[in-house]
Amino acid sequence: MPTALPVPDAPALSPWLRLALAILPVAATALVGSASTQESIPTWYAGLAKPSFNPPNWVFPVAWTILYTMIAISVWRLLGVIAITGSSRRGWWLALAAFYVQLALNAAWSPVFFTAHAIGAALVVVAALLVMVLWTIRLSWRYDRLAAWLLVPYAAWVAFATVLNAAILRLN
Repeated sequence: MPTALPVPDAPALSPWLRLALAILPVAATALVGSASTQESIPTWYAGLAKPSFNPPNWVFPVAWTILYTMIAISVWRLLGVIAITGSSRRGWWLALAAFYVQLALNAAWSPVFFTAHAIGAALVVVAALLVMVLWTIRLSWRYDRLAAWLLVPYAAWVAFATVLNAAILRLN
């Protein structure tokens, strides 16, 4: 992996703008997920056959609260590394684009799985999400290693979610 680039003395974005660009998209993703699951968990989801490794329902909001916090901190840190030039700047923009694409895929999964009840399509979404999270980690590593490390538990959880989604598809 390439070595980390030096962090500039001061980010070009104001602290408030950085905070908004970090928190608002992550919060919106969390809200979409929550709104998409509320009605289906006690009804449709409860009636599905699930594998033995399916965690109890209370684990999911706890895990996602921790993960969304780490995701927001990660992008906040990445947004702080803005005073770079040349090809490094293009790479930084690519890392940010990958970050927001994976966040959009994250937001898409719950409505596909829980609202549309499309377990197979949700598996495609979560697999694409896993690829994008891993790619985001790789791209972010060059600019802020802590930002990249903060996404590793998220990647592990999404990998688990991919396996769980595949098992639920197979059983139903």
